[in-house]
Amino acid sequence: MNTSVSIHSSSVVDEDVFFGNGTEIWHFCHISKGAKIGSNCRLGQNVFIGEGVIIGNGCKLQNNVSVYSGVTIEDEVFCGPSCVFTNDLTPRAKFPKGSANYVKTLVKTGASIGANATIVCDTTIGQSAMIGAGAVVTKDVPDYALMLGVPAKFAGYVCKCGSRLSDKFECNVCGRTYHTEGGGLKCNSEI
Repeated sequence: MNTSVSIHSSSVVDEDVFFGNGTEIWHFCHISKGAKIGSNCRLGQNVFIGEGVIIGNGCKLQNNVSVYSGVTIEDEVFCGPSCVFTNDLTPRAKFPKGSANYVKTLVKTGASIGANATIVCDTTIGQSAMIGAGAVVTKDVPDYALMLGVPAKFAGYVCKCGSRLSDKFECNVCGRTYHTEGGGLKCNSEI
């Protein structure tokens, strides 16, 4: 384990876990066997990370977030308080499928997931997408899309900085501009 990692004494870290430099783990977290957590991440109080979960660099997981096996979170992703990821589309207590049958989920770089949102497995959350508080994501989310409601529905586009884009795909806050490409949105500049 990396010595530049800060782990509160109340947290449980199973064997064979990797932490990158500068990561902080707060009170009452449980990091399961084989998880990989990148550099400069912040895991708030009572976060659960399942076996084999991969979390990139610079991620922030707020209090009470649950990330179950089968989830991969890329760099600079924000997970709001009490959001949760699933890994089984048809769970039964009496008929467990086992970890080999967990369904995958991918959260791409820069995405934000609001408080109490649920991300149903077998979905991909696009780059810099924003999922509103309490939303239930049941299908793939395009890059830069804003998704709201239950089930989550497309409500427009957001900039890398998080501001809502105009109808011309321009950000009035940071000045970035975007264009449509391949059914999605692409950033024109790297400001």
